[in-house]
Amino acid sequence: MLRPFWQKYFKFNWVFGLALVLLLGIPRFIIVLHSNITGNYSRIGLIFLCMWFSPIIFLTKTGRSHIGIKKPVNYYWLLYSFIIGVILCSIIFSIGILLYKQTYNNWFVYIAKSYSASGIVLNGSERQIYFLIYSITGMTFSPIGEELFYRGIVHGSFAGRFGEQKASIFDSLAFAITHLSHFGIVYVLGGWQFLLIPSLLWVIFMFLSGRIFFLCKENTGSILGAIISHAAFNVTMMYFIFFQILN
Repeated sequence: MLRPFWQKYFKFNWVFGLALVLLLGIPRFIIVLHSNITGNYSRIGLIFLCMWFSPIIFLTKTGRSHIGIKKPVNYYWLLYSFIIGVILCSIIFSIGILLYKQTYNNWFVYIAKSYSASGIVLNGSERQIYFLIYSITGMTFSPIGEELFYRGIVHGSFAGRFGEQKASIFDSLAFAITHLSHFGIVYVLGGWQFLLIPSLLWVIFMFLSGRIFFLCKENTGSILGAIISHAAFNVTMMYFIFFQILN
């Protein structure tokens, strides 16, 4: 399934998948940690673009179809995938508010902090404008890039050896761990902290999210199901950030 050029150097197996996770995951982790201080996330877009194009760069047309880049077989599940993404994000938001209210121990509150750090001023109609801007980027770069990468090429590289379900565990675990850079290792009051219990909960939530995105992929018969569910999660998160947290 790898393009002939890459077959000279690699095999499409779990070693290849792990190498990709480290190659893109480590720089992303570092960039996001730095961006949490500055509020400038422009460079992370380059990582998402690399994830976006990784199946095209490495895989043949048959390989891309094998990892789910094809037409859905169940279009109803595209709608279900969107609804699932909204519900999933709403549950995670509600648990955060219930346990930690509006403190930095709440994952979405901390993530919202980065928007304040970038100098955003939310007055009147500006709130709707920023919501639209961040929602558009949140529904494209991240969902497409991460799903083509984690539920796509990484999952496919593990599935040949371990099967679909175990491969989903691996790709969801990688997906969850990289999100520690978004919350868990936090920069607050001029210093770094590691929030043990909140970060553990956050990683669990991100792992379960990855598994649910895989479920959407399986039921639609296409990676598009995972992308739509992930996009719905992100736009719901943006709604909570701009209309419930950043008041």
